[in-house]
Amino acid sequence: MADRTAQGSILGGDGDGGVDGIRTFPFPIELSVGGVGMQVGPMGTGRTWHADAPLERVHRIDFHVVMLFGGGPVRHMIDFAEYEATAGDLLWIRPGQVHRFSPTSEYRGTVLTMQPGFLPRATVEATGLYRYDLPPLLRPSGAQLAGLKASLDQLQREYEDTSTLPLSLHTSVLRHSLTAFLLRLAHLAASSAEAGRRTESTFTLFRDAVEKGFATNHSVSAYADALGYSRRTLVRAVRAATGETPKGFIDKRVVLEAKRLLAHTDMPIGRVGAAVGFPDAANFSKFFHQHTDMTPAAFRTELL
Repeated sequence: MADRTAQGSILGGDGDGGVDGIRTFPFPIELSVGGVGMQVGPMGTGRTWHADAPLERVHRIDFHVVMLFGGGPVRHMIDFAEYEATAGDLLWIRPGQVHRFSPTSEYRGTVLTMQPGFLPRATVEATGLYRYDLPPLLRPSGAQLAGLKASLDQLQREYEDTSTLPLSLHTSVLRHSLTAFLLRLAHLAASSAEAGRRTESTFTLFRDAVEKGFATNHSVSAYADALGYSRRTLVRAVRAATGETPKGFIDKRVVLEAKRLLAHTDMPIGRVGAAVGFPDAANFSKFFHQHTDMTPAAFRTELL
């Protein structure tokens, strides 16, 4: 994704494939200007994360990536869902997410990468850095895009200016500039997720409960009872927020976790099933096939 200049690749780093063949890329702090915990710069054709790994293969990262596109369309897979971005769109990929670049798309624009821990905890919470429920693909309005571009341009100028301040002050200024950009981005992500939701509080409670309990609880009635809602109220709230039924929402989360375990680990398929609430391997295989049109074994084989 970035030229290999004297500063190295903006999306470089050594990958650790592990036993399952899925490469994990750490944040390349040694390639960032001044060794700070972030990078920002251009992306474009003929650029890569790492010389030894083809980007069209499924892989994951342990840092944040925000891509602001200057052209398109670009197709990009994140957590086994395909997203199509064009000029003015953003993709926000969070640590641990599975993703894959499209070999037929031209990636042009600006990319920001950030190491976990670069920002203080209060800023992390304020900017929702680990809100995995928020959409990765963001489409700002004209005014929102102008603000994001101006903020990102300022961040890039500060990042590249290593001569006017000592490193400690330079890093501090970068944190403030990065926070300003991320606050704009977080507002856009939150407003995108909230659009059209008429019963957000009910859905939020349900969503949080599913996130905590999906590995053992797949029952809509059990969630409704635990939250103090009727099944009908829960159905209305979830459908208004997502367009899905509560059962569909639960199943989608279970399938995503199963895919992550199949892709990221060498756990036997039976253990993967048990980890997402299916003690019986045959029932897990049936459930997985029903939702993906593939057996767990076929899904894992396709990634290798």
